Amino acid sequence: MTTTRTLIVGSGFVGTGIARRLARAGHAVTLVSRTRPTSAPEEYGARWSALDATDAEACGRLLARLRPERIVLVHGPSDVTWCEEHPEEADAAHAAVAANFAAAESASRLVMISTDNVFDGHAWHNTEHTPVSPANAYGRAKRHAERLLLARAPRAVCLRVSLVYGHEPVDAGKWLNFFAACAHRLADGARVEAPDDHWTTPVHVDDVAEVVTALLTGTDPLPPVLHLGGPDRVTRAEWAGVIAEALGAPAGLVVPVPKARSRYASRPENACLVSELLPLLPATCAVPVRGVRDGARDLAVAFPRPVRRPQGAGSRSGPSHGR
Repeated sequence: MTTTRTLIVGSGFVGTGIARRLARAGHAVTLVSRTRPTSAPEEYGARWSALDATDAEACGRLLARLRPERIVLVHGPSDVTWCEEHPEEADAAHAAVAANFAAAESASRLVMISTDNVFDGHAWHNTEHTPVSPANAYGRAKRHAERLLLARAPRAVCLRVSLVYGHEPVDAGKWLNFFAACAHRLADGARVEAPDDHWTTPVHVDDVAEVVTALLTGTDPLPPVLHLGGPDRVTRAEWAGVIAEALGAPAGLVVPVPKARSRYASRPENACLVSELLPLLPATCAVPVRGVRDGARDLAVAFPRPVRRPQGAGSRSGPSHGR
């Protein structure tokens, strides 16, 4: 049985989720990033190498050494707020990484994880055929990377994903994904302020990993752009309420606030993705994508049960919300 050599550029939350799934599928997985990931790749059968993916010479040496047959780009910076404050740096980093791996001659499949932020948020749902109009600096950086990659690597696929969520420990050492941040705060008995005017189609990280694995292992031609969102269109406040219910936390801990008064002010109002193509592809037509209630139910057991605090009692500051 042959083993597929797969390179994942970026070892954060999404990159690690994809690496775990590919390792289970029998791929020889190597993750690369500037710093070592929090979860040791060796624990689930992968390897890690240090790499500054914006360094063209370093990337060339790595590709010559590994000769990967599959490549997944899950590179950053991905903190939308940071990108808004550092737009030129964000754009340069995303473009450089896309350029450095577009020339990987050994790879027959190359998938770049992109974002719903390439849309301005005016439409309730965005399909693969919706005209792009980036909402913010992060969206502009990702769109630049998409154009560059597809122009130089016709075999590449840009998979735009909605808000990705899943379990992360409270001490992950960075900002957490929205679900994990909410769950940890609710478990501590702390309030969660979430916009009630910011819609999204959240997608479980395991479902993202399943779709990416299917795209990498399939043999049929793929379109250059694909969308992956969950089946539910919800506001962050509605979603936080679903999380509270699944954990058994008081519903009153979720406090709806306007997006403009939150850290999500620069996000598009409707960060919602619908795919017209994934259900038609032989590789992905049978891959299920769970809704927010199923996702919350599946994840609830991984988080502590909520602390019941006396009414009016304070609590320590919880983890900050992610993208």
